[in-house]
Amino acid sequence: MRYLVTGGAGFIGSHLAETLAARGDQVLILDDLSTGDRANVEHLLSADNVELQEGSILDEAVVDECMGAVDACYHLASAVGVQLVVSRPLETLLCNVRGTDNVITSAVRHRRRLLYTSTSEIYGKNSSGALDEESDRVLGSPLKARWGYATAKAFGEALSHGYVRDRNAEIVIARLFNTVGPRQKGAYGMVLPRFVQQALAGEDLTVYGSGTQSRCFVHVADTVHALTLLLDADEAVGDVFNVGSSLEVPIIELAARVIERTGSRSRVRLIPYETAYGEGFEELGRRKPDTSRIEALTSWQTSRTLDETIDDVIAYARSDSTGSKQRLEIAS
Repeated sequence: MRYLVTGGAGFIGSHLAETLAARGDQVLILDDLSTGDRANVEHLLSADNVELQEGSILDEAVVDECMGAVDACYHLASAVGVQLVVSRPLETLLCNVRGTDNVITSAVRHRRRLLYTSTSEIYGKNSSGALDEESDRVLGSPLKARWGYATAKAFGEALSHGYVRDRNAEIVIARLFNTVGPRQKGAYGMVLPRFVQQALAGEDLTVYGSGTQSRCFVHVADTVHALTLLLDADEAVGDVFNVGSSLEVPIIELAARVIERTGSRSRVRLIPYETAYGEGFEELGRRKPDTSRIEALTSWQTSRTLDETIDDVIAYARSDSTGSKQRLEIAS
């Protein structure tokens, strides 16, 4: 099979491309490298079965050319991260609405099966426990950037369902809950790599709000496994699936675990949300997925513990820091 992976030089996309290439598939990566990094896939490009096309999903002609050259598509390209969403709301909307429209419409035109990666953000402020795929969405004002992002991703889901219903398109939707792991960057508001970077630097770990808000973190390798199972499953077509861990952890406890596992002398410092994100920011109390649907269809289960996942992020941060230092020394 030959797969198109939009956003394939990004965090999750690069791991997916790596997995597909390792099993012998052909991989065409489309990425504008705005938040992705060529270094994430550089080691793959020397092989005959991986190609990187630098380009944007906003470029309809480029998207259509890539789609016509493959058998199926994983659509991961997206503006992600709370910090990015809040600081660059217009760019977020354009990428997640116009770009997704280009990719999905092209897949339908070429009759290619597509997996669309959505997000747990579409549930909005619903913090009522384990959320299943039919749980209600509780959104704040569309004038707030966070809920604009949630609406944009929900647009992709609605567009997908419309094409499935009216055009018999083959589209699968995966709603991702807090995927973490090596290659993820803290620059866009991703909490675990930010904590790890602060701990390794001996800085205070900055926890926003009270720290009692909880999340469920899943290792990127488990997420990638879920995505490949879903796209390969005929029975998944036309449906939506939550992908995440069921283990809830308060953010303040996550910070404490990072300090312990790095051996750092850092401390935890609480920062008001308004200081971190500006006036009027709305945070969520809980975010936990019900993953019984994907488990029933594919027998998928998470395989890494939270501590193993933290250790992988720490190991990557240490190796990346060493590599960056070596590159700077060579350049000077």
